[in-house]
Amino acid sequence: MEINRITLPPIPAPGDVTTFYSFESGTARSSALANMAVLLAGGNNATVPVLMIDWDTESPGLHHAFGAGGDGPGLLEYFAALKEHLEMLVRSQAECARDDERLARAVLEAVDWEPFVARVDQSRPLYLMRAGRFDGSYGERAGAMDWDGLFAACPALFRCFGEHMARRFRHVMVDARSGRSAAVSICTTLLPRKLVALFTPNQRSLEGMCGVVNRAIEYRCSHEDEQRPLLVYPVPCSIDSADCERRLQWRRGDAVKGGGYQRALEKLLREAYGVSRISLDSYLDEVQLQQTNAMASGETLAECAGREGDRFSLARTFETLLDWVADGHFPWQSHAEVGLLGRVGVARALSADGISTAVSVPLAGDLRRLGELYRRQGRERQAQECFKESTDLRERLLGPDHADTRASRASLAGLLRQTGKLHEAKFLYELLEQDCLRLLGAGHPETLAVRGELAATLADLNDFAAALELHEELGAAWERRFGPDHAMTLASLDAQAGTLARAGKLTLARMKYERVLIGRERLLGAEHDDTLRCTQQLALVLRRLGDLANGRKLQEGVVRARERHAGADHPDTLQALEALADILADQCDVKGVQEVDAALARSYRRRFGVEPPQAASVERRLAARLGQQDESGPACAQGGGPRPQAALSAGPHEAESVPAAMRQPFRELRGADPDSLELRLAELEHLIDNQRDAEARELADSLGKIVLRPSVAPHLRRRGGALIRQVYDMQGDKDARIAYGEAEVASLEGALMEAKGG
Repeated sequence: MEINRITLPPIPAPGDVTTFYSFESGTARSSALANMAVLLAGGNNATVPVLMIDWDTESPGLHHAFGAGGDGPGLLEYFAALKEHLEMLVRSQAECARDDERLARAVLEAVDWEPFVARVDQSRPLYLMRAGRFDGSYGERAGAMDWDGLFAACPALFRCFGEHMARRFRHVMVDARSGRSAAVSICTTLLPRKLVALFTPNQRSLEGMCGVVNRAIEYRCSHEDEQRPLLVYPVPCSIDSADCERRLQWRRGDAVKGGGYQRALEKLLREAYGVSRISLDSYLDEVQLQQTNAMASGETLAECAGREGDRFSLARTFETLLDWVADGHFPWQSHAEVGLLGRVGVARALSADGISTAVSVPLAGDLRRLGELYRRQGRERQAQECFKESTDLRERLLGPDHADTRASRASLAGLLRQTGKLHEAKFLYELLEQDCLRLLGAGHPETLAVRGELAATLADLNDFAAALELHEELGAAWERRFGPDHAMTLASLDAQAGTLARAGKLTLARMKYERVLIGRERLLGAEHDDTLRCTQQLALVLRRLGDLANGRKLQEGVVRARERHAGADHPDTLQALEALADILADQCDVKGVQEVDAALARSYRRRFGVEPPQAASVERRLAARLGQQDESGPACAQGGGPRPQAALSAGPHEAESVPAAMRQPFRELRGADPDSLELRLAELEHLIDNQRDAEARELADSLGKIVLRPSVAPHLRRRGGALIRQVYDMQGDKDARIAYGEAEVASLEGALMEAKGG
């Protein structure tokens, strides 16, 4: 019988094998695969070859989505032919049989795959290998297929099969059966580069899916021939989009039912990829398969996928999921980042032969936006690369005096300041200031904004005199241009107040903050985000001035507003609670600190897990806070307010003026449990590994005295010392390295003297 040969569009590189798996709900799984296959095949003017393989031999149904009959051969017949040829080769070629991969490739080359594949869409290159020929013997043949035996005869066969088909199709999409079986292991472990794992809103489905993913990753890690990357994309399905409360409860969890599925997925991916911090917020905001009649009944969705374009359609959800899956992005990358990376990649491909203004100018803008996103995420190295490339492109295409070029240079200067490269940042800001003065004039808003950043950089360099002089000029300039109550004028005064506080001029800082607060309450409202930030800064200044009662009153108002508008678990709310706990500790309000820290612990547990590092350290925060007061801070007096440092020999909570009933809880909270320090050292190591130099230096400086305390366990002291020295060595700060070494020696001498005296 003559076979109609399949002619496929050429592909520039081998394609990807993607398996779709669900522990239950096979209808949703098959519908997701069919829709995404249609979307992929329609790409690039419908020239992307896509092959679907129905590996659910127990409940085959993928062919129904495309109206394909069951008369032709499929997966079962193809692998039966492979098995027959494999047995023949093993008998006849002993040398080939000893090399699994060579044997697998010989078998795959000998058996033609084309008779087992049919085209199911004449408008795009979409092909299907159905589960098999659905005749009277199908059930018997499906049950008799020995997948385990085939794997034992040639372990490399399934991996090589995936590679064999991926050399011909840009996307090979496998519909795996549900549950757990040998066929499931083949589809989820041996075949794919990507695994789309669907689960429904119940614990059994979630745990079943996570178990299969864990086994696939463990197998690949433990078998040398299978050590290939596996990208996992978890997809919640059967979501009731009309029931917002239940949808959020399932995702986020609650105090009664425990954590939601997002926390479980983040834990799964952290352990699978060895990444310490993962957030699926953006991914799960976009990727949720809602419950629809079409999904529940398994109607033919693929035919209308290209026509359903409104924001409530399943096609829109699948298109969004493909933003991550098609190009192999990690699910913890934000949707904004994925979109920018896609545009940058397309622009780079179009400008591969040279710089084109029509392509490179938008590319420079996307690079700057991508750099700003990385900067907010704390990924300084990637941000700096984006800003530098954006600046170089704009200088070549638009010239050094163009406004867009200045914007890229300002972003780079801001990043340098954020990462602690203050002298480089100052140099760039001074150049920008000169350009703005020359091109725009002294009173232009852009000039004033650049000079404001320069003033902040001078303050970071502890050049407070120059910074405050510049702040004074800027405040007057903004007021002349916009008036005393304009938002920009108030922002300038806010920055000036911050520098005054850092310079120790607390009374002047208080006056400036009070003026800003009055202006913002009138202009923006008492609970606007900018107003609340100013209120919190004023409360901190009052705390430093010893006016704890008024500081507490202001900060309690900030906490109430944050909880009302942002929720109890929002980062701004947690930060406000931490600031309130500092004030309460200064007042020696033991009960108040314990209540606030308990609330913080509950919030962190809801956000990060049953026992996240943040919650564990929060519950010991009071002891650490008062330990810092032992060394440098103001002490608690019986009636509140600061006490002379001479009265602090035993610590503020142990001073004789403090009642014994108040001292005891602090002593209990100050226990020698090393968990908090160990977690902070782990955080320092993470910052070092990710080249986040500024944050690593700040944390290393704060840990310097702590790790040298006599109560610290020796192994933590050694580990902490090694990490701190590593930070100083990486930054070339010999003075800090020597100073820390001297502190180590002094600490050792003190311990020896104490031991000798004892």
